[in-house]
Amino acid sequence: MPVRPDAPHPRVWERFVALGDSFTEGLVDPDTSASAEDRYVGWADRVAAALAARNAALGAPFGYANLAIRGRLVDAVISEQLPAALALHPDLVSLSAGGNDVLRPRVSLRAVMERLEGAVVQIRETGADVLLVTAPDVSWAPLVNRVHPRMVEYTANLWAVGQRTGAFVVDIYTLRALHDARMWGPDRIHFSSEGHTRIAAQALWTLGLEQDDDWVTPLDPAPPLGRIESLQADREWVATHLRPWIRRRIRRESSGDDRVPKRPQLGPVAPPSP
Repeated sequence: MPVRPDAPHPRVWERFVALGDSFTEGLVDPDTSASAEDRYVGWADRVAAALAARNAALGAPFGYANLAIRGRLVDAVISEQLPAALALHPDLVSLSAGGNDVLRPRVSLRAVMERLEGAVVQIRETGADVLLVTAPDVSWAPLVNRVHPRMVEYTANLWAVGQRTGAFVVDIYTLRALHDARMWGPDRIHFSSEGHTRIAAQALWTLGLEQDDDWVTPLDPAPPLGRIESLQADREWVATHLRPWIRRRIRRESSGDDRVPKRPQLGPVAPPSP
């Protein structure tokens, strides 16, 4: 488990707002306590639950809002979610955006990062802390690894944004425990409940909160798939996930069309169901 002798003394945040796309909305980490079938927890909700528990022990109030919506590009996150977030007067904002832009065939990563940095500066000017999240390392993942070079470039630029603005940067790129298919959902794009749990622990550690559980050690190796099984799994992934994604791009549709934030207002947080 990592040790941080230089860890900052954690600020007691009381108003946490999460911004972004499907990663922050929580796909594919199902909320088993929710009545709606299409409701997710995710790393940000898990971070909020931990912060709420800490504040409760300190006798401090805590409120949390999650404005993230799947499929959103960086421009939409900034134009739609940022003003709503600032109106809530947060003292901690997580901002994870640009991932969907990076997956597009043509994208100016420089423009994406400039937009992102401008948003971070705007948040920091209010006195709030900002939590950024790097891209994951997908070099090990079949087929998905084709976008690996862009993920590397995004991550390098994000560290620079964090350094220039004083934002916290959650490093999931070097979180080796995520190099396991069990940390990911069937679509190979979103994280499983176990993956979200480990990312939340990494985020809390980044904020300076001690973690009791070991989140960095990889799971014991799973039995390897045979060649035929691997090929079949790749074919099923292409048919079930890749082709529909391409079809939406051609039609200029988004999985987040007509969706609204799951937690648009600051409110109390209950621990996620096991």
